[in-house]
Amino acid sequence: MRAVKRDTIDGPASLLDGNGNGARELIRARTHFGTVPLPEKAFPFGAYKGDDVRYALEALFHGKCAYCETRYDVGAPVDIEHFRPKGEVADLPGHPGYWWLAADWGNLLPSCIDCNRRRYQSTPETLTSQIGILERQRERGFRSILTGKDSCFPVAGVRMAAEPAHGQLANAIIVERALLLNPCTDTPSEHLQFHIDRANPLGLVFARPEPGETPEALPALSQKAAEIEQEARAAGISPRGAVSIQIYGLNRLGLVQERTRVLRRLELLADIVVRVSVSADALEKLTLADNEQEDIRDKAIASLRAVVERTIAEIGAMAAADAPYSTMVSTWIQQFKHDMATPTNERDLK
Repeated sequence: MRAVKRDTIDGPASLLDGNGNGARELIRARTHFGTVPLPEKAFPFGAYKGDDVRYALEALFHGKCAYCETRYDVGAPVDIEHFRPKGEVADLPGHPGYWWLAADWGNLLPSCIDCNRRRYQSTPETLTSQIGILERQRERGFRSILTGKDSCFPVAGVRMAAEPAHGQLANAIIVERALLLNPCTDTPSEHLQFHIDRANPLGLVFARPEPGETPEALPALSQKAAEIEQEARAAGISPRGAVSIQIYGLNRLGLVQERTRVLRRLELLADIVVRVSVSADALEKLTLADNEQEDIRDKAIASLRAVVERTIAEIGAMAAADAPYSTMVSTWIQQFKHDMATPTNERDLK
């Protein structure tokens, strides 16, 4: 999950204009949800589906899922997802959902269907150590649980049960203390981390240890947010990171496999950088008999250095905002720079 700032683009006029579709729909929704008893027919939310909303979300997130960073713009389905669910809240019968935020630009995110829709996914087992998982065969240590956000929205504080009074929404959000991470309002890196083992690449994401703690553990293998939160606190890892991993399904097997393929590609590119650099360094040390041979050698060295530069640029591009799994790639790059510990690589890998 990558932190994203909404103010980097212009939002959709249909939702932000005081006379737009969003504002008009909110007036109708207030009438609908203010009726006692509540009408049996569901309210027809639709303002959030506008083309300008879809285009704005695609531009803001570069065609990637807000939660897992998988690209959807190539052909995969995408859901316009309500961070606070609009029509109901899972496991809270009678809660009408956050209908007043159904057309709120700040409540909308693009999500791949696996992060948004509830279904069973193979997921790493309860609080197993990172090293233990890395040493296992790739599909062992995974068990099927129900993941996907859908209408889930667990909180640690006082939940909003009705539309807040004018000007009180921001405070109500603070008091709720959402357990799920929102890439537009949170700093995901404070709660999530990738463990980079370059000898045994495996694309798992972990809840970050709390300050002063050093455990490396996976979230509880549960579909109940309260259980995940409780075990995370006991294990000394971020409760919000742990809950987000399991609710969004950020360690579902298919996603782990895809991230692992990216890590393996990075290792291949790193091997090219190292081997070609060593060859160029060796050529530079050669003393040749005449100027013609030295010219040939120098051209060969220049070609090898160019390969290194292009490979380093390719690695850097994989960490760009529009690249899939860019947060994980950035973490890998930092590890690679540490391993190389040379000014040349530190200069170019940014």
